[in-house]
Amino acid sequence: MKQRCAAIALVPTLALIAIAGCSHGPADTFGEREAVPILAARVAQKTVSDTIHAIGRVEAFSTVDVKAQINGQIMQVRFRQGQDVKQGDLLFTIDPRPFEAALHQAEANLAKDRAQYRQAAADEQRYSFLLKQGVGSRQQYDQVAATAASLKASMQADEAAVQTAKLNLEYTAIRAPIDGRTGDLLVHAGNLVKPDADTAMVVINQVHPVYVDFAIPEQKLPAVREFMAEHKLAVQVSLPEQQGPLESGELSFMDNSVDAKSGTINLKGQFANADGRLWPGEFVNANLILREHPGAILVPSQAVQTGQQGSFVFVVQPNMTVEIRPIVVGESIDNQTVVTSGLKLGETVVTDGQLRLIPGAKVTIKSGLTSSGENGAPS
Repeated sequence: MKQRCAAIALVPTLALIAIAGCSHGPADTFGEREAVPILAARVAQKTVSDTIHAIGRVEAFSTVDVKAQINGQIMQVRFRQGQDVKQGDLLFTIDPRPFEAALHQAEANLAKDRAQYRQAAADEQRYSFLLKQGVGSRQQYDQVAATAASLKASMQADEAAVQTAKLNLEYTAIRAPIDGRTGDLLVHAGNLVKPDADTAMVVINQVHPVYVDFAIPEQKLPAVREFMAEHKLAVQVSLPEQQGPLESGELSFMDNSVDAKSGTINLKGQFANADGRLWPGEFVNANLILREHPGAILVPSQAVQTGQQGSFVFVVQPNMTVEIRPIVVGESIDNQTVVTSGLKLGETVVTDGQLRLIPGAKVTIKSGLTSSGENGAPS
Protein backbone atom coordinates (compact mmCIF):
# COMPACT_ATOMS: atom_id res chain seq x y z
CA MET A 1 0.00 0.00 0.00
CA LYS A 2 2.90 2.40 0.79
CA GLN A 3 4.59 1.62 -2.57
CA ARG A 4 1.40 2.49 -4.47
CA CYS A 5 1.13 5.83 -2.71
CA ALA A 6 4.76 6.66 -3.60
CA ALA A 7 4.16 5.92 -7.27
CA ILE A 8 1.06 8.11 -7.33
CA ALA A 9 3.07 10.93 -5.74
CA LEU A 10 5.73 10.77 -8.52
CA VAL A 11 3.29 11.38 -11.37
CA PRO A 12 2.64 15.07 -10.66
CA THR A 13 6.35 15.67 -10.22
CA LEU A 14 7.27 14.20 -13.62
CA ALA A 15 4.47 16.14 -15.23
CA LEU A 16 5.77 19.39 -13.78
CA ILE A 17 9.27 18.66 -15.08
CA ALA A 18 7.88 17.92 -18.53
CA ILE A 19 5.86 21.11 -18.53
CA ALA A 20 8.85 23.11 -17.37
CA GLY A 21 10.92 21.65 -20.21
CA CYS A 22 8.26 22.45 -22.77
CA SER A 23 7.98 26.02 -21.55
CA HIS A 24 11.40 26.78 -23.24
CA GLY A 25 10.06 25.86 -26.68
CA PRO A 26 11.69 23.43 -29.17
CA ALA A 27 15.44 22.68 -28.95
CA ASP A 28 17.78 24.94 -30.98
CA THR A 29 18.95 23.56 -34.32
CA PHE A 30 22.61 24.18 -35.44
CA GLY A 31 21.45 26.20 -38.38
CA GLU A 32 19.89 28.76 -36.05
CA ARG A 33 23.06 29.36 -34.11
CA GLU A 34 25.41 32.26 -34.79
CA ALA A 35 27.49 31.85 -37.97
CA VAL A 36 31.07 30.66 -37.42
CA PRO A 37 33.73 33.17 -38.55
CA ILE A 38 36.31 31.62 -40.89
CA LEU A 39 39.03 32.46 -43.37
CA ALA A 40 38.66 31.02 -46.84
CA ALA A 41 40.41 30.83 -50.19
CA ARG A 42 39.35 29.99 -53.69
CA VAL A 43 40.63 26.88 -55.44
CA ALA A 44 43.35 27.86 -57.94
CA GLN A 45 44.69 26.24 -61.07
CA LYS A 46 48.21 26.56 -62.43
CA THR A 47 51.18 24.61 -63.73
CA VAL A 48 53.10 22.57 -61.14
CA SER A 49 56.28 20.55 -61.46
CA ASP A 50 57.82 17.28 -60.35
CA THR A 51 60.70 18.65 -58.32
CA ILE A 52 63.69 17.31 -56.39
CA HIS A 53 64.58 19.53 -53.44
CA ALA A 54 68.14 19.87 -52.16
CA ILE A 55 70.45 22.21 -50.27
CA GLY A 56 72.92 23.83 -52.63
CA ARG A 57 75.98 26.03 -52.38
CA VAL A 58 76.85 28.83 -54.78
CA GLU A 59 80.19 28.39 -56.51
CA ALA A 60 82.10 30.87 -58.67
CA PHE A 61 82.11 30.02 -62.37
CA SER A 62 85.89 30.33 -62.28
CA THR A 63 88.45 31.39 -59.69
CA VAL A 64 91.91 32.80 -60.42
CA ASP A 65 94.73 33.34 -57.94
CA VAL A 66 96.63 36.35 -59.26
CA LYS A 67 100.39 35.94 -58.73
CA ALA A 68 103.52 37.67 -60.01
CA GLN A 69 105.61 36.02 -62.74
CA ILE A 70 108.76 38.04 -61.98
CA ASN A 71 110.67 39.35 -58.98
CA GLY A 72 110.17 42.97 -58.13
CA GLN A 73 108.67 45.68 -56.00
CA ILE A 74 105.01 46.69 -56.21
CA MET A 75 104.84 50.30 -57.37
CA GLN A 76 101.06 50.77 -57.71
CA VAL A 77 97.80 48.98 -56.88
CA ARG A 78 95.25 50.10 -59.47
CA PHE A 79 92.00 48.74 -57.98
CA ARG A 80 90.05 48.60 -54.73
CA GLN A 81 89.55 45.28 -53.00
CA GLY A 82 86.05 43.98 -53.64
CA GLN A 83 85.85 45.85 -56.95
CA ASP A 84 84.43 44.34 -60.14
CA VAL A 85 87.06 44.20 -62.87
CA LYS A 86 87.07 43.35 -66.56
CA GLN A 87 89.49 41.08 -68.35
CA GLY A 88 92.60 43.10 -69.20
CA ASP A 89 92.14 45.75 -66.50
CA LEU A 90 95.43 46.82 -64.89
CA LEU A 91 95.66 45.54 -61.31
CA PHE A 92 99.30 45.96 -60.20
CA THR A 93 102.43 47.67 -61.49
CA ILE A 94 105.85 46.23 -60.62
CA ASP A 95 108.93 48.49 -60.83
CA PRO A 96 109.81 48.22 -64.56
CA ARG A 97 113.26 49.86 -64.47
CA PRO A 98 115.38 46.70 -64.02
CA PHE A 99 113.51 45.02 -66.86
CA GLU A 100 113.82 48.03 -69.14
CA ALA A 101 117.59 47.95 -68.56
CA ALA A 102 117.71 44.23 -69.30
CA LEU A 103 115.79 44.82 -72.53
CA HIS A 104 118.21 47.56 -73.62
CA GLN A 105 121.18 45.29 -72.91
CA ALA A 106 119.63 42.43 -74.88
CA GLU A 107 118.90 44.75 -77.81
CA ALA A 108 122.49 46.04 -77.74
CA ASN A 109 123.91 42.51 -77.80
CA LEU A 110 121.64 41.70 -80.71
CA ALA A 111 122.78 44.77 -82.64
CA LYS A 112 126.48 43.90 -82.06
CA ASP A 113 126.10 40.26 -83.12
CA ARG A 114 123.97 41.24 -86.09
CA ALA A 115 126.74 43.60 -87.33
CA GLN A 116 129.42 40.95 -86.83
CA TYR A 117 127.29 38.40 -88.62
CA ARG A 118 126.84 40.67 -91.62
CA GLN A 119 130.64 41.03 -91.85
CA ALA A 120 131.14 37.27 -91.45
CA ALA A 121 128.52 36.52 -94.09
CA ALA A 122 130.23 38.87 -96.52
CA ASP A 123 133.64 37.20 -95.83
CA GLU A 124 132.06 33.81 -96.46
CA GLN A 125 130.78 34.94 -99.87
CA ARG A 126 134.24 36.30 -100.85
CA TYR A 127 136.13 33.18 -99.78
CA SER A 128 133.53 31.05 -101.53
CA PHE A 129 134.19 32.96 -104.79
CA LEU A 130 137.99 32.66 -104.37
CA LEU A 131 137.68 28.96 -103.69
CA LYS A 132 135.69 28.45 -106.90
CA GLN A 133 138.39 30.39 -108.80
CA GLY A 134 141.10 28.19 -107.32
CA VAL A 135 142.77 31.06 -105.54
CA GLY A 136 141.74 30.56 -101.92
CA SER A 137 142.22 27.46 -99.79
CA ARG A 138 139.48 25.16 -98.45
CA GLN A 139 140.77 25.65 -94.89
CA GLN A 140 140.37 29.43 -95.04
CA TYR A 141 136.85 29.09 -96.43
CA ASP A 142 135.85 26.57 -93.75
CA GLN A 143 137.13 28.86 -91.00
CA VAL A 144 135.21 31.87 -92.32
CA ALA A 145 132.04 29.78 -92.79
CA ALA A 146 132.26 28.49 -89.20
CA THR A 147 132.65 32.05 -87.89
CA ALA A 148 129.55 33.17 -89.84
CA ALA A 149 127.48 30.22 -88.56
CA SER A 150 128.56 30.90 -84.98
CA LEU A 151 127.63 34.56 -85.23
CA LYS A 152 124.29 33.65 -86.80
CA ALA A 153 123.52 31.37 -83.83
CA SER A 154 124.56 34.13 -81.41
CA MET A 155 122.27 36.54 -83.21
CA GLN A 156 119.36 34.11 -82.88
CA ALA A 157 120.11 33.72 -79.16
CA ASP A 158 120.17 37.50 -78.82
CA GLU A 159 116.77 37.72 -80.54
CA ALA A 160 115.38 35.19 -78.01
CA ALA A 161 116.92 37.23 -75.17
CA VAL A 162 115.20 40.36 -76.49
CA GLN A 163 111.85 38.55 -76.61
CA THR A 164 112.37 37.31 -73.04
CA ALA A 165 113.25 40.80 -71.85
CA LYS A 166 110.17 42.24 -73.55
CA LEU A 167 107.99 39.55 -71.95
CA ASN A 168 109.43 40.25 -68.50
CA LEU A 169 108.78 43.94 -69.03
CA GLU A 170 105.16 43.14 -69.90
CA TYR A 171 104.90 41.12 -66.68
CA THR A 172 105.52 44.31 -64.70
CA ALA A 173 101.90 45.24 -65.55
CA ILE A 174 99.67 42.60 -63.96
CA ARG A 175 96.24 42.56 -65.58
CA ALA A 176 92.97 40.80 -64.76
CA PRO A 177 92.85 37.44 -66.57
CA ILE A 178 89.04 37.19 -66.35
CA ASP A 179 85.96 39.28 -65.68
CA GLY A 180 85.08 39.01 -62.01
CA ARG A 181 85.09 40.43 -58.52
CA THR A 182 88.28 40.91 -56.57
CA GLY A 183 88.66 39.65 -53.03
CA ASP A 184 90.91 40.67 -50.16
CA LEU A 185 94.01 42.60 -51.22
CA LEU A 186 97.01 40.70 -49.86
CA VAL A 187 99.90 42.91 -51.09
CA HIS A 188 100.34 46.67 -51.16
CA ALA A 189 102.57 49.22 -52.80
CA GLY A 190 106.17 48.75 -51.63
CA ASN A 191 105.88 44.99 -51.07
CA LEU A 192 108.39 42.72 -52.79
CA VAL A 193 106.90 39.86 -54.81
CA LYS A 194 108.34 36.75 -56.39
CA PRO A 195 107.15 34.39 -59.11
CA ASP A 196 104.45 31.87 -58.17
CA ALA A 197 104.46 32.74 -54.47
CA ASP A 198 102.56 30.57 -52.00
CA THR A 199 100.06 33.36 -51.36
CA ALA A 200 98.15 35.06 -54.16
CA MET A 201 98.26 38.83 -54.50
CA VAL A 202 94.47 38.82 -54.92
CA VAL A 203 91.81 36.25 -55.81
CA ILE A 204 89.26 36.98 -58.55
CA ASN A 205 85.94 35.14 -58.67
CA GLN A 206 83.86 35.15 -61.82
CA VAL A 207 80.27 35.66 -60.64
CA HIS A 208 78.50 36.15 -63.99
CA PRO A 209 77.57 33.33 -64.46
CA VAL A 210 77.81 31.13 -61.36
CA TYR A 211 77.29 27.49 -60.46
CA VAL A 212 75.10 26.06 -57.71
CA ASP A 213 76.49 22.77 -56.47
CA PHE A 214 74.04 20.33 -54.83
CA ALA A 215 73.62 16.62 -54.19
CA ILE A 216 70.63 14.33 -54.63
CA PRO A 217 70.03 10.76 -53.35
CA GLU A 218 71.13 8.03 -55.70
CA GLN A 219 67.51 6.75 -55.77
CA LYS A 220 66.58 9.87 -57.77
CA LEU A 221 69.32 9.30 -60.36
CA PRO A 222 67.29 7.10 -62.78
CA ALA A 223 64.51 9.71 -63.04
CA VAL A 224 67.03 12.52 -63.59
CA ARG A 225 68.81 10.60 -66.33
CA GLU A 226 65.51 9.72 -67.99
CA PHE A 227 64.34 13.32 -68.21
CA MET A 228 67.81 14.64 -69.09
CA ALA A 229 67.66 12.50 -72.22
CA GLU A 230 64.42 14.26 -73.23
CA HIS A 231 65.16 17.90 -72.47
CA LYS A 232 67.35 20.30 -70.51
CA LEU A 233 66.41 20.27 -66.84
CA ALA A 234 65.68 23.58 -65.13
CA VAL A 235 67.05 24.42 -61.70
CA GLN A 236 65.56 27.09 -59.45
CA VAL A 237 67.20 28.42 -56.30
CA SER A 238 65.99 30.54 -53.41
CA LEU A 239 67.38 31.74 -50.12
CA PRO A 240 66.30 29.74 -47.03
CA GLU A 241 64.17 32.58 -45.66
CA GLN A 242 62.74 33.61 -49.04
CA GLN A 243 59.47 32.56 -50.68
CA GLY A 244 59.62 31.86 -54.39
CA PRO A 245 62.60 31.42 -56.72
CA LEU A 246 65.52 33.83 -56.61
CA GLU A 247 67.13 32.73 -59.86
CA SER A 248 66.43 30.19 -62.61
CA GLY A 249 69.07 28.26 -64.53
CA GLU A 250 69.65 24.86 -66.03
CA LEU A 251 71.43 21.68 -65.04
CA SER A 252 74.92 21.75 -66.54
CA PHE A 253 76.87 18.98 -64.81
CA MET A 254 76.37 15.54 -63.28
CA ASP A 255 79.24 13.79 -61.55
CA ASN A 256 80.51 10.55 -63.06
CA SER A 257 80.02 8.47 -59.91
CA VAL A 258 77.89 8.18 -56.78
CA ASP A 259 79.59 8.98 -53.48
CA ALA A 260 79.77 5.60 -51.75
CA LYS A 261 79.91 7.17 -48.28
CA SER A 262 76.84 9.38 -48.55
CA GLY A 263 74.86 7.60 -51.26
CA THR A 264 74.44 10.86 -53.16
CA ILE A 265 75.57 12.22 -56.51
CA ASN A 266 76.76 15.78 -57.12
CA LEU A 267 75.11 18.02 -59.70
CA LYS A 268 75.62 21.62 -60.78
CA GLY A 269 73.22 24.17 -62.15
CA GLN A 270 74.45 27.15 -64.14
CA PHE A 271 72.87 30.57 -63.55
CA ALA A 272 73.38 33.83 -65.43
CA ASN A 273 73.27 35.78 -62.14
CA ALA A 274 72.97 39.04 -64.07
CA ASP A 275 71.86 40.93 -60.95
CA GLY A 276 74.59 39.40 -58.79
CA ARG A 277 72.12 38.13 -56.20
CA LEU A 278 73.85 34.76 -55.91
CA TRP A 279 77.08 35.06 -53.95
CA PRO A 280 79.86 32.44 -54.00
CA GLY A 281 79.89 30.38 -50.82
CA GLU A 282 76.29 31.02 -49.69
CA PHE A 283 73.81 28.21 -49.13
CA VAL A 284 70.55 28.16 -51.09
CA ASN A 285 67.53 25.94 -51.60
CA ALA A 286 67.90 24.20 -54.96
CA ASN A 287 64.93 22.73 -56.84
CA LEU A 288 65.63 20.46 -59.81
CA ILE A 289 62.53 20.43 -62.04
CA LEU A 290 62.03 17.14 -63.87
CA ARG A 291 58.74 17.86 -65.67
CA GLU A 292 55.67 20.10 -65.47
CA HIS A 293 51.96 19.38 -65.07
CA PRO A 294 49.83 22.19 -66.51
CA GLY A 295 46.40 22.93 -65.09
CA ALA A 296 46.86 21.40 -61.62
CA ILE A 297 44.25 22.17 -58.93
CA LEU A 298 45.76 23.87 -55.84
CA VAL A 299 44.50 24.84 -52.39
CA PRO A 300 46.34 26.39 -49.45
CA SER A 301 47.95 23.62 -47.43
CA GLN A 302 46.24 24.83 -44.23
CA ALA A 303 42.86 24.03 -45.82
CA VAL A 304 43.63 20.31 -46.00
CA GLN A 305 42.47 18.28 -42.97
CA THR A 306 43.17 14.64 -42.19
CA GLY A 307 40.55 12.24 -40.85
CA GLN A 308 40.03 8.50 -40.46
CA GLN A 309 38.90 8.24 -44.08
CA GLY A 310 41.81 10.32 -45.45
CA SER A 311 42.18 13.94 -46.48
CA PHE A 312 39.25 16.34 -46.70
CA VAL A 313 38.39 20.04 -46.87
CA PHE A 314 35.44 22.17 -45.79
CA VAL A 315 33.83 23.65 -48.91
CA VAL A 316 31.76 26.82 -48.54
CA GLN A 317 28.43 26.57 -50.37
CA PRO A 318 26.58 29.47 -52.05
CA ASN A 319 24.15 29.60 -49.06
CA MET A 320 27.14 30.14 -46.72
CA THR A 321 27.04 26.70 -45.18
CA VAL A 322 29.89 24.20 -45.31
CA GLU A 323 30.17 20.62 -46.42
CA ILE A 324 32.94 18.10 -45.92
CA ARG A 325 34.54 17.12 -49.22
CA PRO A 326 36.94 14.11 -49.38
CA ILE A 327 39.92 14.84 -51.62
CA VAL A 328 43.00 13.10 -52.98
CA VAL A 329 46.13 15.17 -52.47
CA GLY A 330 49.47 15.24 -54.28
CA GLU A 331 52.67 17.17 -53.68
CA SER A 332 52.92 20.29 -51.50
CA ILE A 333 54.57 23.27 -53.19
CA ASP A 334 55.20 26.65 -51.57
CA ASN A 335 52.49 26.26 -48.88
CA GLN A 336 50.01 24.98 -51.45
CA THR A 337 48.82 21.41 -51.95
CA VAL A 338 47.98 19.77 -55.27
CA VAL A 339 44.50 18.19 -55.25
CA THR A 340 44.24 15.41 -57.84
CA SER A 341 40.50 14.84 -57.31
CA GLY A 342 37.59 16.16 -55.25
CA LEU A 343 37.64 19.90 -56.05
CA LYS A 344 36.95 22.18 -59.00
CA LEU A 345 38.40 25.50 -60.00
CA GLY A 346 36.62 28.42 -58.36
CA GLU A 347 35.24 26.60 -55.33
CA THR A 348 35.90 28.14 -51.91
CA VAL A 349 37.57 26.18 -49.11
CA VAL A 350 38.01 27.01 -45.44
CA THR A 351 41.60 27.80 -44.46
CA ASP A 352 41.08 28.75 -40.81
CA GLY A 353 38.38 27.98 -38.21
CA GLN A 354 37.82 24.31 -39.09
CA LEU A 355 37.76 23.20 -35.43
CA ARG A 356 34.35 24.84 -34.88
CA LEU A 357 32.73 23.42 -38.02
CA ILE A 358 30.45 20.47 -38.70
CA PRO A 359 28.63 19.65 -41.94
CA GLY A 360 25.85 22.16 -42.58
CA ALA A 361 27.26 24.83 -40.27
CA LYS A 362 26.63 28.41 -41.25
CA VAL A 363 29.75 30.50 -41.69
CA THR A 364 30.77 34.08 -42.23
CA ILE A 365 34.03 34.89 -44.00
CA LYS A 366 36.19 37.33 -42.07
CA SER A 367 37.71 40.27 -43.88
CA GLY A 368 41.34 40.01 -44.97
CA LEU A 369 43.23 37.55 -47.06
CA THR A 370 44.88 34.26 -46.22
CA SER A 371 48.55 33.89 -47.02
CA SER A 372 47.93 32.08 -50.28
CA GLY A 373 44.28 32.44 -51.15
CA GLU A 374 41.40 34.83 -51.66
CA ASN A 375 38.73 35.62 -49.08
CA GLY A 376 35.16 36.45 -49.89
CA ALA A 377 31.81 34.84 -50.34
CA PRO A 378 31.65 32.10 -52.95
CA SER A 379 30.20 33.08 -56.25
